[in-house]
Amino acid sequence: MSISWINLALAGALLSGCATSKSVGEGVPVKVYVVDGEGEPVSTAVVRHPNEADRHRVNAETGHWEGSVLYLPDGSELIFTPGISLQLEVSAPGFMTKVISYDVKKRRNQFPVVLEGMSLKDADFEEPIIQFGRDKPKSGAGGGGAN
Repeated sequence: MSISWINLALAGALLSGCATSKSVGEGVPVKVYVVDGEGEPVSTAVVRHPNEADRHRVNAETGHWEGSVLYLPDGSELIFTPGISLQLEVSAPGFMTKVISYDVKKRRNQFPVVLEGMSLKDADFEEPIIQFGRDKPKSGAGGGGAN
């Protein structure tokens, strides 16, 4: 009877140890909060690694993106481990793109990224003049519709 209790205790310890241990390919979660100059979330922002082709959208309500690994175009994985320096590009329509570098820690990898709005005015742009060399006034004679 005492042997079965020992086996049961060992099995319980093994199962609880497996449930709390990390798997081999799992990284440390990093959470980026994208906000504007007034501290409001930017719902249209995207986050990406400079070597990555995919853009990751932020949560539209909270303006945050969270990840622990990125998949690069060459098929390799960039796993967020403590001590690495992570580069991210954060952009949104109407805001200046910001490239940040963040050193990943063991815990509490949460940080805000403040995007500056662009001040685009209609007076800043002029219509381009395109010359084709054939710009001649239409003559009033001849050439009606093709019947």
